[in-house]
Amino acid sequence: MTWSAFLPTFGLLFLVVMARANATYWLGRGAAAGSRRYLRRREGQATDRWVRARALVNRWGPLAVVVCFLTVGIQTAVNATAGVSRMPLRRYLPAVTVGATLWATLYATVGLAAARAWLAAAARWPGTVAVVVVVVLLIVLAVLLRRRRGTVASRASEAEQPERETVRAA
Repeated sequence: MTWSAFLPTFGLLFLVVMARANATYWLGRGAAAGSRRYLRRREGQATDRWVRARALVNRWGPLAVVVCFLTVGIQTAVNATAGVSRMPLRRYLPAVTVGATLWATLYATVGLAAARAWLAAAARWPGTVAVVVVVVLLIVLAVLLRRRRGTVASRASEAEQPERETVRAA
């Protein structure tokens, strides 16, 4: 890979992930502000537990923000939690910048190389690639169906439990 391909790819990925992460942070912060106003009207000030939890997240949260960019599937949750917990911007912005830099570097190098390899394989062996895509889709579908059956079964057993307990108590 040359710098002429890496730099624009890195720059675009960095801007996209910074925009997405910061939008998620501000959505979480806005949602928390609305709920706090509602709760203040109903219950008064924040509890000691909330204050301690927020302090804990504010202390260790920046590390979680950085690390979440090296994982799959929790970036949105971590950035929204940072917003909900009102992590100070002086901690959040450096952490999200480091995390976005790591993410963009990873995807601009390894991700771009994998995409190029996949496209080369698709051009050379289109039939094989089509079979691989179908097999992967079938596996994903099977996993989703299995999870759904498990969720439905666990909900059904939870719904039956109170009835069993009342029968036992009677």
